Amino acid sequence: MLKKQWLMGLVLAGSVSVAGCSAASENPSEGSDTQQEAPAEGSGEAAEGGEAAAQEALPEPDLEGIPDVVAEVNGEKILKDQFTKSYEGQFQQVATQSQMSGEEVDQEQLKTQTADTLIGSELLVQEVEKRGITASTEEIDASWAKLIESSQLGSKEEVIAAIAEQGIDEAEVTSQVEAQVGVDKLIAEEAGETTATEEELSELYEQVKAQQGAAGGPEGQESEFPSFDEARPALEEQVRGQKEGAAAEALVASLREGADVVVHL
Repeated sequence: MLKKQWLMGLVLAGSVSVAGCSAASENPSEGSDTQQEAPAEGSGEAAEGGEAAAQEALPEPDLEGIPDVVAEVNGEKILKDQFTKSYEGQFQQVATQSQMSGEEVDQEQLKTQTADTLIGSELLVQEVEKRGITASTEEIDASWAKLIESSQLGSKEEVIAAIAEQGIDEAEVTSQVEAQVGVDKLIAEEAGETTATEEELSELYEQVKAQQGAAGGPEGQESEFPSFDEARPALEEQVRGQKEGAAAEALVASLREGADVVVHL
């Protein structure tokens, strides 16, 4: 079980790296599992009560004063509604992490980061259109299949229904999936060869193995670590994600230098 969790965590860490997220979030989550298992002799009701109290103590996102047009990118507007949805999602994650660490959320900094992310996304979409990159029906279907698998839902309709609960309608979801296929192709084009070398795989394997050893496992349990061959697919995925993430970051920085970007926050 521990081996399977480690492999899945590594795959997920690699898959989000294009979005600029840190793979370091993998280990804290494993650490929290350990902490939850440790107080086995204590009261389960007390733990649940403390968890509920922690959820109630989460701060609220400050959206006061957000302008109707948050930013303009080469004449294309990023509207308040788009910003708000993105910010609320980011805030929930950051607030939960900050609560665990005892640090206060810097909402002004988070707002700037959210705006920068949306600006970067818009620049990439515009570059896709500029280069004439298109998505085939097969590529879009494959993207939907991955989305269905990662969401652990049974069908496209269920995914759309789940996203609709967040106030995003089917037309917008479909449009975003198609746009993401184009952006993925653009980033792949920029990244070029992303196949991991044996040296890169070995280095990453030893790094994660050392981190896992330092974190330790639940008391009384021996943490089973996968062999290099077992971990290879997850390692390859993470290295690929890191290279594509670096390419995406460099491309956004380059595009922004030559773009007409106005931020109204």
